[in-house]
Amino acid sequence: MSTSDVEQLGINVIRGLSMDGPQKANSGHPGTAMALAPLAHVLWTKVMRHDPSDPNWPDRDRFILSAGHASILLYSMLYLTGYGLTLDDIKSFRQWGSRTPGHPEGFQTRGVEVHPDAGHIAGVEVTTGPLGQGFANGVGMGVAERFLRARFGPETCDHHTFVICSDGDLMEGVSHEAASLAGHLGLGRLIYVYDDNYITIDGSTDLAYSDDRVKRFEAYGWHVENLGDVANDTDALESGIRRAMAEEDRPSMLVLRSHIGWPSPNRTDTKEAHGEPLGDEEIRRTKEILGLPADEQFWVPPEVLDYYRQCIPRGQALRSAWEKRQDPNRPDQADLKAAYAGTGVEGWAEKLPTFQAGESVATRKAFGKCLTTTAPLLPGLISGGADLTGNTGTALPDDQLQSRSEPGGRQLAYGIREHGMGSAMTGMAMHGGVLPVGGTFFVFSDYMRPAVRVAALANAHVVYAWTHDSIGLGEDGPTHQPIEHLASLRAMPALRVIRPADANEVAQAWRIAVECDGPTALILTRQNVPVLEGTADNAAQVQKGGYVLSDPDGGARVVLIGTGSEVQHCVKAASLLAERDIPARVVSLPSWDLFEAQGKQYIDSVLPPGVPRLAVEAASPFGWSRWADATVCIDRFGASAPGNVNMEKLGFTGENVAARAEELVTLREGER
Repeated sequence: MSTSDVEQLGINVIRGLSMDGPQKANSGHPGTAMALAPLAHVLWTKVMRHDPSDPNWPDRDRFILSAGHASILLYSMLYLTGYGLTLDDIKSFRQWGSRTPGHPEGFQTRGVEVHPDAGHIAGVEVTTGPLGQGFANGVGMGVAERFLRARFGPETCDHHTFVICSDGDLMEGVSHEAASLAGHLGLGRLIYVYDDNYITIDGSTDLAYSDDRVKRFEAYGWHVENLGDVANDTDALESGIRRAMAEEDRPSMLVLRSHIGWPSPNRTDTKEAHGEPLGDEEIRRTKEILGLPADEQFWVPPEVLDYYRQCIPRGQALRSAWEKRQDPNRPDQADLKAAYAGTGVEGWAEKLPTFQAGESVATRKAFGKCLTTTAPLLPGLISGGADLTGNTGTALPDDQLQSRSEPGGRQLAYGIREHGMGSAMTGMAMHGGVLPVGGTFFVFSDYMRPAVRVAALANAHVVYAWTHDSIGLGEDGPTHQPIEHLASLRAMPALRVIRPADANEVAQAWRIAVECDGPTALILTRQNVPVLEGTADNAAQVQKGGYVLSDPDGGARVVLIGTGSEVQHCVKAASLLAERDIPARVVSLPSWDLFEAQGKQYIDSVLPPGVPRLAVEAASPFGWSRWADATVCIDRFGASAPGNVNMEKLGFTGENVAARAEELVTLREGER
């Protein structure tokens, strides 16, 4: 059998697996995978530089299946080319404990071993599924690649990012934000192939979609080429991709007209081919057309597997050549190592500032100081804001703005694109070599929430600086004042949420964000708050999520629990309660998730059982029943007024906290 015959048979085998996996699972999306089998074949065997035996090779080309519903296509390629998936994994598509979940799940380990049943598999670069996320992740990967190439040289970083996207990706708003940013930055190593198949779940794209996609991306500053109806022409596909790869100053969009479900006799170009298994009889007839054994499932002949496994020695040769180019004695070796570890060089944390009790500092300003003082020792840091860089403390005044002419700039202006910023940050983190920090007002975390959720699912090492965290921000009013946001984000699994009480807690929160895996949300004030007595001495306790800030002699009759700017009111209330012979313990609880991770013994040492507890937080009380018996919180929208007026009118004063605590003590002690 000639090489070309084996290749065509391999493409048809991919189509067979793409039908069989969803059919066995009785769930899945076969049509797109069937139509794009030739494209996947070209990318994985002819174009991309990758090594299946070392999936984490830093200079590999990146592949993102933004159309994550076609995951069976990616899994088929990972199995065939030797990334560790087995045919049994393909057979267990979408099943409990499977390594082939319904949508691709990329997971950033940073050295942490992931359980094999976790669903995260080698070769999956990012978690996709929510349409548009992978599209924007690709932009982040393009930023990371160019930044590292500028910072450490093309001998260390010199690769492309390939993205397959769909109609759904281009309809979602995040793709507009990300595409505009990519065109502005001139990210020339991005190659996107748009699967223009005219089909969505509801039916033809004509139902809701009549954009001129070519003109749209040309207006964004992309190189755009309409390849036409060449989905089955591997030579035309390869030629188009290589023309796009020659573009160094613009991202590329290749528009590919495909026929979903091809060559199914009854499902080609139908909405049923998008989201439903084809059915046994339709699969049998389609396999007959393709020349595959009609009644055999998951058929992979040895000559096809041998052909695809040639990717392993080819990739090993590419990686070996790259390794020979690396100089272990380069003067910036420590910087390179720290960048890829997503942390700082040795001694970076010693640069963290300490603030004196009695100072008055907005926690966003304290964060800005922590960022700027440690930035020189964080070589992978890229910081920016959604048009709020100065407001959120994410400015790096000593660094250049990243642009076409300054690809190594560490300050990134995202513009008013919160969702695109969040998704691009995830892409940077998942690429490796970059520690992305992004800031906006806390209320606008709503605009980026889908990206935050994917980052948490992927364990992406990103840092969100969300400022203007309460009604204390003042005159901008309820549209800008977050109420329910803390509760909703605390409910998100794997997102580390920290709301520091003062500047010293901010410094330790920044250290946690840099040194720990996964995403961290820093919730910071607009207004000045006092640096509290004892936070410098107890700074390391922030890592435990909560700690005793002050304690009376002889035991407490009530525990006052505060977060963020409200801890100061707990401190004042404790002083007032002492005058009433009600000794009170003050607990700062900046992070619920870190606190809960300490275990019952530590939790009980901070929040002693049997002692009534009052929580104080300028946010929704939802969830506080976990830690407190009563709350001073807010269950309404805020108001447009000076921040201190808002706080006073809505009960966030030491006097009101003391009164509420006294009521709680009287009630509880009267019940005994």
